[in-house]
Amino acid sequence: MEFLFYMGDVFTPINFGLLLLGTIGGLILGATPGLSPTMAVALLIPFTFQLEAAQGLILLGAAYTSTVAGGAVSAILLKIPGAPANIATTLDGHTMARKGEGAKALQISFLASAVGGVFGVLLLIFLTPVLAQWALAFGPSHLFWLAILGVTVIGSLDGNSVVKGLLSGCIGLWLATIGFDDIMGAQRFIFHPALGGGINIIAALIGLFAIPQVITMFAKGRHNDGAEVIKVQKHPIGGAIRELLRNKRAMGIGTASGSIIGLIPGVGGQIAGLVAYDQAKKFSPERDKFGTGHSEGVIAAESANNAMVGPSLVPLLTLSIPGSPTAAVLLGGLLIHGIFPGTDLFDNHPDVAWTFINSMLIGQVLMCLFGLYVAGLAAKVAQVPQSVMAAVVLGLAVFGSYSVQSSMGDVYVMVALGVMMYFLERFGFSAAPLVLGLILGPIAEANFIQGSMIANATDGMSVYFLGGGLNLFLIAVVIASIIYSAYMELRSRRYTSKEEIMA
Repeated sequence: MEFLFYMGDVFTPINFGLLLLGTIGGLILGATPGLSPTMAVALLIPFTFQLEAAQGLILLGAAYTSTVAGGAVSAILLKIPGAPANIATTLDGHTMARKGEGAKALQISFLASAVGGVFGVLLLIFLTPVLAQWALAFGPSHLFWLAILGVTVIGSLDGNSVVKGLLSGCIGLWLATIGFDDIMGAQRFIFHPALGGGINIIAALIGLFAIPQVITMFAKGRHNDGAEVIKVQKHPIGGAIRELLRNKRAMGIGTASGSIIGLIPGVGGQIAGLVAYDQAKKFSPERDKFGTGHSEGVIAAESANNAMVGPSLVPLLTLSIPGSPTAAVLLGGLLIHGIFPGTDLFDNHPDVAWTFINSMLIGQVLMCLFGLYVAGLAAKVAQVPQSVMAAVVLGLAVFGSYSVQSSMGDVYVMVALGVMMYFLERFGFSAAPLVLGLILGPIAEANFIQGSMIANATDGMSVYFLGGGLNLFLIAVVIASIIYSAYMELRSRRYTSKEEIMA
């Protein structure tokens, strides 16, 4: 219970002020398409140079947690995830907004984020030594199979067709190979100088989700005849809390998935949200409602992407191994102040470590309170005319894509992928599986190559990749996921056919 001894340090005027600043700023940055948690933390690091180590980490940690949650605002209202971690939120959140339940969707997303986030930080506090040892069990072969598991999850994300979902994922995997090979340095599919560095995930995310929406809005013209108008009706907070309590299963699945996946180095919140959404759908008796504006999908996705924040810091603070890209940026923030995380961090700098962790716990509560206030103002965002909204979204898309690397090449890539996705959507394909394939591609490739080098120097490929209890367990889950997705699609088709015959 050592953390309680340092709890009062969070409430000193400077520390608490930085916590408020990071929370409010993170919500704003998170709601802006293209500004990911990693980018938000990276942009804030120069402002911590003149601060003490604990103060700088409070600012960065608050921005990290609130940016992840803030991405739900644009995901729900505009169908543009504020960050990759909010991809799964768009699947049901935006549909709820279209049905006039935007305020409700935002409320339950922030409440679920707070519950998942508090649970994740409590894991960081109480189970750090145990979880750190468990994280070391994941080697290249395990991370490879975990990435393949993510690819099989893609199939069940597309409610219309498992085949189209898997094909979208394969397109994403192919896009991930564009650029220079990290190992051999060979060029792959570089048709234009803008592709020399590969496809930037932020530019791809904005293009695949924002541009199809912009084209659709512009295609409807200035006239609102027949145009889709999102109306956000006021919704009581008590109703959102009751909705959360009714869906404890989705909350539990999301929190557990985010906590486990957040602990695995290099995976990230985007996979946590999608895996939680997939598992909540499979275990729900109302799985057919997923994708049609079902609150369970929002709860599972948002509780997962915030639950992974705390566990992702476990390997960083105890083993100097960043558990996520944002954790890697936080590592830089620690090193700038001369603090080297490791097993002796809590012995040599307990005031810094525990004040930082305690601030993240308090920050989850503040994030929820300010987030609910933002949800109450959602109606003003939805009242903007579509022609104006399309222009604003296009401007944000260009700004977000260019600001990542100050490169017009990223803007070209963003536009090209967006136009491609617009036509793919007309043939029944969806963006979420494609984005997940783009994210998982480098993870699968890098760990396969590393595993191959280790295997060739030891017992061979088959023993390294197909042996061991953890490998066999992951392979079994991969096979079960494929079989289950195919079975559920066939079952859904038979059910639909029976309804048509009876009609």
